[in-house]
Amino acid sequence: METRQGPAESKREHAERTAEGDGRPYLLERVGEAAIVQLYADGFTALPRREKLLVWHLVQAAIAGRDIYFDQRYAHNLEMRELLEALVPEWSRMPGDVREPLARYTKLFWINSGPHNNLTAQKVVLECSPDAFAREVQAAALRGARMPSRAGEPLDALLSRLRPLFFDKSVHRTVTSKTPGEGQDILTASVNNLYEGVTAADLEGFEEAYPLNSRLVKRDGTLVEEVYRIGGRYTPYIERVCAHLEAAVPYATPAMRRALEALVRFYQTGSADDRRAYDVAWVEDRDSPVDTINGFVEIYMDARGRKGAWEALVYYLHPEKTAAISRLAEHAQWFEDRMPWDPRYRKPRVTGVTARAIEVVIETGDSGPVTPIGINLPNDQEIRETHGSKSVSLSNVLEAYEKSTPRAFRAEFSWDEDEIARATRWGAYAGELTTNLHEVIGHGSGLVSESLRGLPEAGLEEQFSAIEESRADLVALYFIADPRMVELDLIPAADREDVVRAEYESYARNALVQLRRVRDGAQIEEDHMRNRQMIVRWLMAHTDAITAATRDGKTFYRVGSLAAFRSGVARLLSEVQRIKAEGDYEAARALIETYGVHFDPALRDEVVARVDHLDMPSYTAFVMPRLEPVRHGSEIADVLITYPGDFTAQMLEYAEAARPQREEMLRLIASEQPP
Repeated sequence: METRQGPAESKREHAERTAEGDGRPYLLERVGEAAIVQLYADGFTALPRREKLLVWHLVQAAIAGRDIYFDQRYAHNLEMRELLEALVPEWSRMPGDVREPLARYTKLFWINSGPHNNLTAQKVVLECSPDAFAREVQAAALRGARMPSRAGEPLDALLSRLRPLFFDKSVHRTVTSKTPGEGQDILTASVNNLYEGVTAADLEGFEEAYPLNSRLVKRDGTLVEEVYRIGGRYTPYIERVCAHLEAAVPYATPAMRRALEALVRFYQTGSADDRRAYDVAWVEDRDSPVDTINGFVEIYMDARGRKGAWEALVYYLHPEKTAAISRLAEHAQWFEDRMPWDPRYRKPRVTGVTARAIEVVIETGDSGPVTPIGINLPNDQEIRETHGSKSVSLSNVLEAYEKSTPRAFRAEFSWDEDEIARATRWGAYAGELTTNLHEVIGHGSGLVSESLRGLPEAGLEEQFSAIEESRADLVALYFIADPRMVELDLIPAADREDVVRAEYESYARNALVQLRRVRDGAQIEEDHMRNRQMIVRWLMAHTDAITAATRDGKTFYRVGSLAAFRSGVARLLSEVQRIKAEGDYEAARALIETYGVHFDPALRDEVVARVDHLDMPSYTAFVMPRLEPVRHGSEIADVLITYPGDFTAQMLEYAEAARPQREEMLRLIASEQPP
């Protein structure tokens, strides 16, 4: 599971911070509610040649599979993106009333991996005249731009077919809908491409052979699993991914070599047994300085919480910061023994928990360009319990967020100068420690009932991800206030109360400020947002730890007694662990839907007005470092790293790298959805 994080700053604030900091540009541009920020991978140039070459091949594998996620997210994504990218060289020729909204829409399309917002799941439309857009497409085609028309399809027919996808917000409105409303089906209300013609009722009693890595379709009344493997769906992409993984093997450590070979085997067969074998091999590789996450991993996009979305990360160790996070992993048993839940659900023996601080080189698919800040894998409960887990804290991502966090943000939503001072002094420090506790101790902890057969997601269904994220957050909030943090030299003794209060205040503020992201409707869909909202509103309803206060027409969430906050967290955590351990679906639904889903739109409108006044974005996307091989003949002698600072150029470069595979995929799409 992963942890995600938020806002960036205005251009003025960025200029001020850059001048005071390391002098490097971070905020590159604003696109609607999104900020685009350059990510830096310090230390890459000092890596040994062997590790640089390993990173290079793994990065190529990450780029090769990127289109898989686009297709999983929305069946029309690849065609829409192909058309948009064909128009990029034509932007300079277009009139402003088409060029500006088209450039904004195209960049948001790349940021969100399609037309649906990454956080709200709601559709974004192209805000120009459909007729003017059609004229520019026709003019571009006459100048030789390559259009994604299907065989024998005139350009006018292509434009007519795609018009509602670009311009009509009521068509395919929500990519994932876990709470669609009375009488609606969570699968048919969600327009992601994980299912076709399938309802939740169709799956009652159906045993999936490939639950994580398949698309379910109904053909002639029969359910069919289209398996993501070589010889199945996404064959062209997976073959290319595997070719790069195999090219990386000679440069890997023995433990990493075993993991990469197991990953290739899984891609070949798609079998659950081979996926588990890969997960085990990956967990057991605890010392390799370079590592990758590559495959069908997180299940947030699936309303049922079963299907994995494709993603890839490539990263290397950050030695200095790893020392602190490793102390948590080394003492994992101490934390497990003191979990504030029923002892039946504590692990008697914690094994294989590792934690590292890393420098990311690339993230694609479900993890980029909007990226997590912390990750704990594998998600398989049985493997966590028997083999352990690996946690990573994305150090350079956290740094980029910190360097692009507006001072005005803290001031606007903090009650007084003391809270602002705590946030400024300890906010980043406490936030990183909480993220580490969330990933290392939170996700890796606990047992589930044997009756669940290691599959709590099967019992909790669409509520699972929000419950699991809540559980990990609550573990972090509980233990950051424990004196053990001082004993482990993770919090200075003299500043312990300030650090804890800074984190509790930040968590409460986050639940309020995150409402700015849901500008339509009054319902939260994204699981991380649901879990934060649920925790804060539950504490407000059941304790006096957090209270709402108003001043000058503005709402603030004020944190009172730290002891009351921690005590409330312990009570809620005990219940959330019980829900997960027993697969108590009804209790999960009641908890999440009562406190985590619905909100007062008037409060949201107030928050939106306040952040708009600050010119503060709702979320951040990253431009990744660029690697370039230095060749001596056919041999790669070295790998150079640069920082392009150009989001559009990077997106086009990634698209071009997979063009042959995408053309084959578009032919398949045409056969599935005839004009």
